Parts: sequence; structure tokens; C-alpha cells
Amino acid sequence: MSHNSGNHPDRNKHLLQRPKGRRLIFIFGLAAVVLGLAAVLLIPGREDTRTVKTPSGTLKIPDWVAQDLIPVNPYSRPGTPLDQVNGVVVHYTGNPGTTAEQNRSYFANLAVTHETKASSHFLIGIDGKIIQCVPLGEISYCSNDRNVDTIAIECCHPDETGKFSDQTYASLVRLVQWLCEAYRLDSTQVIRHYDITGKKCPLYFVEHEDAWKAFLNDIDEGLKQS
Repeated sequence: MSHNSGNHPDRNKHLLQRPKGRRLIFIFGLAAVVLGLAAVLLIPGREDTRTVKTPSGTLKIPDWVAQDLIPVNPYSRPGTPLDQVNGVVVHYTGNPGTTAEQNRSYFANLAVTHETKASSHFLIGIDGKIIQCVPLGEISYCSNDRNVDTIAIECCHPDETGKFSDQTYASLVRLVQWLCEAYRLDSTQVIRHYDITGKKCPLYFVEHEDAWKAFLNDIDEGLKQS
């Protein structure tokens, strides 16, 4: 019998196995792609968090907000869903002269030091730079009993008075206005840490009630123009 015959048993066996081998290669290749995509999505800071669902619809985080998310951990980003947003809480860092980046690093390092549980959704630097640390769809550890339904903003300040620089103030107004529009809030739902626990935070806005009222008025004026 000629080896070129289509009836050769070994040749027929080889031809039957080839499709199976190709299927296995395809399956393994597809699995590798899926696992690769999953790995990318699970890398801290690589989530699709520049879009957020709000009562106003699905919105994109503004380009003027830098996103540098803290990795998920029990001490500063537990990953607990923030199911509702009923307010925005303003804080001050309490450590004069530090930058937004330094405070973000402090929050992230709590995963190692276990010193306390603390974080905020946003940090605003003395230079006005805004850094997002926690996704808007998750709680942060900043506002005590109101962690479950508020977005927290920590503001840096140049000295012990706690007064914000002009750049910090302008960025705070801009960010709070955007959040109010996104979540359909008004200025009565913008509060201080002080209003929750009595802690003097943000210090300047607690010791100068007129400055706090002027800030809320700036928010109202901005919302009227939007």
C-alpha cells in the first residue's frame, strides 16, 4: 500500500488530531487574554474610575482632577460601595505646609503602618492641585458617621491658622460646585467635619463663621450660573 494513500491509518490519526490541537491553542490563548485583562483591571489605580454614575447621568471626572488612587486596603480604602451621596464634607489636613502628594502618601502608607483609618476622596494642595484618592463609588474614612453617604475633601493649608491659599480656595469652590451639579445637591448639603462631630475642622472655617458663609455663597452663585 502506498504511503500516499488516504487510507494510511497513521496519517488519518494525525489529521483527526489537528483540529483538536488548534481548538486547545485557541482556548488557552483566549483564557490568557481574559486573565491578562483581569490583571490589568485589578492593578490599583488602573480601574475605570474616570467615569461615575450620578443622578445627573454617567459623568466623566474632569480633566482638572488628577487621579492617583490608593490601593485597596482595610485602613484607607476598604472598597466599600458608596451607595448614595447626600452631601459633601470639607476638611483641612491639620499639618501646615504639606502637599497634596504627601498627604496622599500618608493615606496609602496606612496599609503598612496600621496607625489609624483615614482617607478622603479628594485632596487639594496649597498650589490648587486636586488629587483624587478614592473612587466616587466607594466610601472614604474621613467623616465618621457620614462616611456612608458623603464625599470628603481634604484641603492643605500653609500655616497654623488653617486658612486656605487663594489657589486652594478656588479649586475647592470649583470642585464642590461640580459635585453639587453631579449629585443634584445644594449648598445646605455642603458641610464641615465640625458639623458632624464638633471637631474644629476645617479650623479656619470653624473659627471664622463669616468665611464659611461666604464660601457657601460662592457655591450658590456658581450653581446659579451653571
